[in-house]
Amino acid sequence: MNQTERSAAGGARGKLLDAALAIIREQGYAGTSVDELCARAGVTKGAFFHHFPSKDSLAVVAVNRWSELSDTLFAAAPYHRFDDPLDRVLGYLDFRKAILRGDVAEFTCLAGTMVQEAYGTHPDIRDACDACIGSHAAKVESDIAEAMKLYHIRAPWTAESLALHTQAVLQGAFILAKAKGNAGVVEASIDHLRRYIELLFPRPGKRSPGRTDYGEKRSLARPADVRAK
Repeated sequence: MNQTERSAAGGARGKLLDAALAIIREQGYAGTSVDELCARAGVTKGAFFHHFPSKDSLAVVAVNRWSELSDTLFAAAPYHRFDDPLDRVLGYLDFRKAILRGDVAEFTCLAGTMVQEAYGTHPDIRDACDACIGSHAAKVESDIAEAMKLYHIRAPWTAESLALHTQAVLQGAFILAKAKGNAGVVEASIDHLRRYIELLFPRPGKRSPGRTDYGEKRSLARPADVRAK
């Protein structure tokens, strides 16, 4: 294969992955066909099977691609500038709220969407989704663990359990957003979660800066094909 052929092949693969990220969030994994993926990507069915032996194999790669895009988005988020780890945790939630833009399919999570359908029938997809969500939660867990040390928190819960709880709230809120057709319930759920965490880490007289910085006043740049993990 020459350089031109390699470039064209890579282009087809990337287009198929982009199509998967979009269509699966729009209509679910089961409702997405290989024909639809090829049509959205503008490639032939032969090109599809050249790069992916099956729709399931594409799904696993798509989840990994989603995880990479999400990692890039959140790594560049402004809440990382806070010295106080609790401010970073609260700022993370404010950032999640700030990126609730566009239609439901644009801000809901590919991994969360697919695992709801595939957890009992497609173990490879389930494991990829678990790794994606778990990796994201681990980054939140790190800041929570630092905050627990800084504020001398001794509790029956752990940094890991609280980090996973943040993802449970977000993923559950995404389901409700699909049922209601808008982001309002997600915004309210994030606000409730923020207040809950503030109660776990009381700081009398201190106002967290994230709400103003990330809410209505800050414009956030982000990749076009990923809105939230």
